[in-house]
Amino acid sequence: MLLELTIKNFAVIKQVSVSFGRGLTILTGETGAGKSILIDALGLLLGARGSSDYIRYGCKKAEIEGLFDFEGEAPALGILRQLGVETEESMIIVRRELTNAGKTICRINGQLVTLAMLRELAPWLINIHGQHEHQSLMQGERHIDWVDAFGDEKASPALREFGKLYSRYQELRSELDYISSNEREMVQRMDMYRFQLEEIVSANLKPTEDEELHKERKRLTGGEKMVRGLEDAYQSLVGEQRGVDWVSNAMANLETVLPYDEELRETHQMIENAFYQIEEAARTIRAYRDNIEFDPERLSQIESRLDEITRLKRKYGLSVDEILEYAASIEDELDGMENRDSRIEELQKKLRETALDLAVEAIELSQIRAKVSHTLSAAIEQELKDLHMSRARFEIAVTQEEDPKGLDIEGTKFRLTSRGIDQVEFLIAPNPGEPLRPVSKIASGGELSRIMLAMKTILADAENIDTMIFDEVDTGVSGRAAQAIAEKLVRVSRRRQVLCITHLPQVASMADAHLRIEKQMDEQETQTSVEQLTYEEQVIELARMLGGVEVTETTREHAREMLAQAALIKEKLG
Repeated sequence: MLLELTIKNFAVIKQVSVSFGRGLTILTGETGAGKSILIDALGLLLGARGSSDYIRYGCKKAEIEGLFDFEGEAPALGILRQLGVETEESMIIVRRELTNAGKTICRINGQLVTLAMLRELAPWLINIHGQHEHQSLMQGERHIDWVDAFGDEKASPALREFGKLYSRYQELRSELDYISSNEREMVQRMDMYRFQLEEIVSANLKPTEDEELHKERKRLTGGEKMVRGLEDAYQSLVGEQRGVDWVSNAMANLETVLPYDEELRETHQMIENAFYQIEEAARTIRAYRDNIEFDPERLSQIESRLDEITRLKRKYGLSVDEILEYAASIEDELDGMENRDSRIEELQKKLRETALDLAVEAIELSQIRAKVSHTLSAAIEQELKDLHMSRARFEIAVTQEEDPKGLDIEGTKFRLTSRGIDQVEFLIAPNPGEPLRPVSKIASGGELSRIMLAMKTILADAENIDTMIFDEVDTGVSGRAAQAIAEKLVRVSRRRQVLCITHLPQVASMADAHLRIEKQMDEQETQTSVEQLTYEEQVIELARMLGGVEVTETTREHAREMLAQAALIKEKLG
């Protein structure tokens, strides 16, 4: 149940905090006062697409926060545990912020969550029925969704199994169609693959070969310079009157001085060490020089091989390893193409087997829908009796359409979609003696509103959702039909928390709590406020709804009479 809603800097709302209780809460106000803005704010709180346009002019961000309370083991609490969000007792605080930069921040019980996580939780918090949603009854393709939603416990497992097989069936069909219908393209591709494979195989590439060749080329390219440099270095150290001789001479001369001053012993040792190190360095340089190969012919071979590898890289990969991987992949694909006939036969066999399994699942799903539709149509018909359509007949037709290219079921081919082989359509005969016809073709606006209210009531019971919001569900109705809708909302509110935006006094008079939404303007700003009405304020609001701009004593008396009658009806309904 929604206990409290706080909105800051959202559209024309500067700051509003509204408390809600059980029963029927009615929201009224002049057109343009901001009633639908509350619904928009709740929609955003439940994960609807946000926009910086929602932020109040001159503000940096908009904030929406809702406090929810649940009784028992509610589905929403289970969803939160799956999402890893901690809950204290049965309270949930959902918060969403929109910034001028277009960013959105979502929190549940203070814990940051993604928008996807919020949307996963949302359907278990509130069921919102928008003022134009009843028009979706005009869309026949939506009817199957409602039937499946009503029969969710049985339909969902069957749909999941069917969906897996359907995906596999479509994959096999696509592959088979491609292989069968693109023979010319396949032959051309096979020729191309054979040429590419032959080109790569004939190159006789070895893993990391290009890296090793680059290293060898570097050594060979610098061979002549390295020999010359090493020779000069060696000659500078070894030879008559060169480095080693001069160091040896210095060491010998210093040795003659040592008998006279031992303090030079350490210096003599340093020169002696240097002498042996220089001798060792000279030997190393000579050995390295003698082992250097400078082979112009080998360098030419390497350059030629690297050119060939570079050419292959431009076609098949950035390295020798990638080229070899590409060769392996096209070899596998070429093998499959060359065995095309056997592959087609294999696919056909798998497709037949999958089609048989799919047919079984489609029949089971269709049977489930037929049973669910019978139960749902009876429930809707009963609900319509409460909505002043007592003699209306309502049925749900579950049919199948034949299709030469469809799924074969016991010798007949039916049109197949991702939802099965069924077409579901709502049929109604509003008046006695009339035949059943599609709702989308004959129902009036008021009838559509009442059918949708019946649907929402039934589905809410099936989905175990505690809070229902109706935004002008009474569109297109008046008189006795409006009174019937009002009484239906009262009945629903005895099992659910119901919030309803309305322009009809018959509905507003049934309120357990009546909130008035007003737009206030001055020279500086415009803002919307929400106020809970006392009995006398409720009388004035109903009188305004009855009489328009001017509230007279007659309309006041009429409003009091409506409230008195509403109290009797609510007492009777319990």
